[in-house]
Parts: sequence; structure tokens; C-alpha cells
Amino acid sequence: MMAKAKPAPAETSLADDLRRLEEIVRKLEQEEADLDEALALFEEGVTRLRHARDRLAQAEAVVEGVIERADGTLRADRIDG
Repeated sequence: MMAKAKPAPAETSLADDLRRLEEIVRKLEQEEADLDEALALFEEGVTRLRHARDRLAQAEAVVEGVIERADGTLRADRIDG
């Protein structure tokens, strides 16, 4: 019986996405996976990778918004994108 790939939930954490990506890679490396299962896993992996990349880009924008003032204090400017 063919196992279906899990859909990527809309609100997963970055850690959840990375854990699932590791699972997907392990499964794809196994030679016993059939073509349909491998394609479904690959598709899920691409979706989760895009989601993780978007979350990292958002985090980068927040970090870039932290500006050190001349007196050494920090100010955080949240950049919503």
C-alpha cells in the first residue's frame, strides 16, 4: 500500500519543517520507495523548503531592522513583508 506524503500545514514552525525535510530525505534515499510515493514526498519537500526559506527571510528582515545607535543601545524596527 502506498503511503501518501503529509501536506505541509500552513502554520508549521521552522523547526517542524526542518525535521520533516530530514525525514523526507531519509525516505527518498531508501531504494524501496515507489515512484508515486517518491514524487509525493519530493513535492512536499519543495513546499516545506519554500516555507522554511520564507520564514528565514522574514527573520532576516527583523534582524536587519535592529539598528545600533551611537550610544550603544539597540532599537528594533520590525519590518513586515
